[in-house]
Amino acid sequence: MSRAFVFPGQGAQTIGMGKALAEAYPEARAIFDEVDEALGEKLSALIWEGEQDDLTLTRNAQPALMATSLAAFRALEAEGVKITDAAFVAGHSLGEYSALAAAGALSVADAARLLRIRGEAMQTAVPVGQGAMAALLGLDFATAQAVAEEAAQGEVCQAANDNDPAQVVVSGHKAAVERAVEIAKAQGAKRAMLLPVSAPFHCSLMAPAAEVMAEALAKVEMQVPAVPVVANVRAEPVQAANEIEQLLVEQVTGSVRWRESVAWMAGNGVTEVWEIGAGKALSGMIRRIAREVECRQVGTPDEVTAAAESLKG
Repeated sequence: MSRAFVFPGQGAQTIGMGKALAEAYPEARAIFDEVDEALGEKLSALIWEGEQDDLTLTRNAQPALMATSLAAFRALEAEGVKITDAAFVAGHSLGEYSALAAAGALSVADAARLLRIRGEAMQTAVPVGQGAMAALLGLDFATAQAVAEEAAQGEVCQAANDNDPAQVVVSGHKAAVERAVEIAKAQGAKRAMLLPVSAPFHCSLMAPAAEVMAEALAKVEMQVPAVPVVANVRAEPVQAANEIEQLLVEQVTGSVRWRESVAWMAGNGVTEVWEIGAGKALSGMIRRIAREVECRQVGTPDEVTAAAESLKG
């Protein structure tokens, strides 16, 4: 059986995530301590005892989700699971940084600092209220892309997340995204709705943030990952450190090609995927992309032990 480890993106954050892991595994607790130290603040206190609205701020959610994913992965390692028990790793948007840290390409401290920079840069790239994102459900990617192009009318409206065969997220100027919602409904979308996000991620409006990330990534030492990382913007594996760095810059303005990434892994022997960290959104997407692939969530101590036991069986 060939497996992949995947790591969630924004939207999975909840107050209290990872706390049980930190209490059960010193190795998991050490991740939160390392992230706190790297950021010079008690992000762990916000994650476990703060307000949901504060955690959802992009500058907080991105390093918080990475910390939770890496805490779960360290707990797995404490139970004998190795990164090489996966043929590939991948992550959805910010989850790609979690995947890279798990695979040893990035240190946890560097990943935390980069995600804080990324979150702040993405938040400030577009003035509040000028951008938006919307989920179009029940349309395939080609149709959603055509909807976005029709809605643009001289503004920016692009397919930002190709999540699964019937879920595409568009991003851009607010008025253009609102037009896309109405066009999608007329095209027969099951649902089309604006998302409660603070900025229009993964579209050309994020160009200022891409410049910030190019500068930040140039200062970080990227290693060759222990297993190939299926990159969001390529939907195929990469291992060269300089290539990974460039793709992380491209990822800020580029589409998250999650459907194609999962299909590539399924087509190249992956029969089981572990979603490591908070939530289970990726597992739902994966089941809609490749029904034959088994999914397992790993975000609690019980799930960690069950996953580790499954390898021994």
